Amino acid sequence: MTTDFSEHIKRFSVWLSVEKGYSPHTVSSYLRDLGEFSDFVGKGVNAAGIDSKIVRAYVFSLNRKNRSSSVARKLSSLRTFFRFLIREQEIESDPVASISSPKLGVYMPVFLSVDEVFSLMEAPGDNDTFKERDLAVLELLYSTGMRVSELVSLNMNRLDFDSRMVTVTGKGNKDRLVPMGRPSVEALSAYFSQREILILQRIKRGKKAEKDALFLNGRGSRLTSRSVERLVRMYSERAGIALRVTPHALRHSFATHLLEMGADLRSIQELLGHESLSTTQKYTHLNMDHLMEVYDKAHPMAGKGK
Repeated sequence: MTTDFSEHIKRFSVWLSVEKGYSPHTVSSYLRDLGEFSDFVGKGVNAAGIDSKIVRAYVFSLNRKNRSSSVARKLSSLRTFFRFLIREQEIESDPVASISSPKLGVYMPVFLSVDEVFSLMEAPGDNDTFKERDLAVLELLYSTGMRVSELVSLNMNRLDFDSRMVTVTGKGNKDRLVPMGRPSVEALSAYFSQREILILQRIKRGKKAEKDALFLNGRGSRLTSRSVERLVRMYSERAGIALRVTPHALRHSFATHLLEMGADLRSIQELLGHESLSTTQKYTHLNMDHLMEVYDKAHPMAGKGK
């Protein structure tokens, strides 16, 4: 009796969560991609019946309506899934092995200048209902370079104000210690009284208080990634920043500014929680103006001929 394709996906989901330790957000991304592929092949097809021709037809259909980066991600999800099935001895050969991922253009991370970061931090004002919370969110994102998913999952017990360190749980449930800058510590301290009010209001409404969560929304529930994305965009527009600013842009800014100030790539890799140094190199690039400025100051032959 052949195993239904949906059963394979369920087992794969458990493997991602339990064995690999991936976050619910990452697991749902894999499942969404596999769901699209399952819809394409239709009912009645099991994993053993899928060959490279079917996968090629699927990729061709994706190329007609998706960007290269999106196609590459979906293909990567399939690749991981079928390798899992081979490991589980459910199939004998990998139908994705002979299929190349689409070539991607050079990715240039969006990052803010130091002046733009200062403008962003000054954007929350007295008329904003959650001024203290929002400033603490912005400061902590930029101060630590953590991902938005890591920020919203933070609990109070992960903060150590004596040492000014925060324990961040990254991909694969791996913990890393990251320093918090003084402005972020001050912003967090200012936010805590507002946080207590939100907890009390939730209890008065007869709801269970989320006392562990660091950042709360207006209902006293844990703040979501989407809410953080909205508030970052709102304040960046108010600050007059021309770029489309996301929480990840603050992560890029954190890494880029550290690199500009002389931090080494290995240290930045550790702070960002990257497994590979090549990933850090993609995320942390110096702009050419700064690079030329450093060259002109440092190279002994740079000033010749002036």
